[in-house]
Amino acid sequence: MTTILDGKKLSAKILNKLSEEIRKLDKKPSLAVILVGDNPASELYVNLKKKAAEKIGITSTVLTYPQNIDEKTVLDKISELNNDKNVDAILVQLPLPQQINSTNIIQAISPKKDVDGFTPENIGKMSIGVEPYAYPCTPKGILTLLEEYKINLQGKHVVIIGRSNIVGKPLAQMLLNKDATVTICHSATTNLSDITKTADILISAVGKPKIIKKDMIKNNSVIVDVGTSKVDGKIFGDVDFENLSELTSYITPVPGGVGPMTIASLLVNTYELSKRMRKN
Repeated sequence: MTTILDGKKLSAKILNKLSEEIRKLDKKPSLAVILVGDNPASELYVNLKKKAAEKIGITSTVLTYPQNIDEKTVLDKISELNNDKNVDAILVQLPLPQQINSTNIIQAISPKKDVDGFTPENIGKMSIGVEPYAYPCTPKGILTLLEEYKINLQGKHVVIIGRSNIVGKPLAQMLLNKDATVTICHSATTNLSDITKTADILISAVGKPKIIKKDMIKNNSVIVDVGTSKVDGKIFGDVDFENLSELTSYITPVPGGVGPMTIASLLVNTYELSKRMRKN
């Protein structure tokens, strides 16, 4: 029988506990978000993050800039936030407009305030098995979800579809640190289904609706769907959920799976960064 990996339920549990911890603090954690341009999806994500943060007692400030803003202005603001003792965590919403180099922006964030876990120092620490200041939010959310449902990773073959710096690459490293055997597939991979059918755990982070069909999975495998797409006003995942869910042991829904866990992880990271700041 298939078990739904309910990210919405788990995220609520995590945030309720986090809210209780924050109530005990004299000074509330503070998150600063930089939003550049008028990307509707980015605006939606930022609003969701802000709403969730404020609900549990985290102070959230959104700094908005027009689409044609120059890179130096954003870098100057990050420098200011890095030195602001009232700011515990910094997030720059991606993607950024073409005239702004995302790598430069990410590298400018202090690793101690890097709530997304994307700076070279944090990624580097994670890669050598040293705990970073923060783990990337979506991979962290996925591992938290698997842990909640007691899904063993040790020795399991995990196939990840997607090699982004946001999900695929850091997730692969985090899984390796958990003793999983990891294969990453991407747009240049040939015979994709031959590989996915060997997966004990299949994680798709592509963003193309229903590309994972039932003939691409092994029976009783674990399916984690990270991708989201909107078609005719409806949201779909990468996985053809209706036609393959009964073949799996565990599966995430879209929506209600990985998405809520990403936001929960962001707020947990904000809280943990704030605790580190208080100790210094």
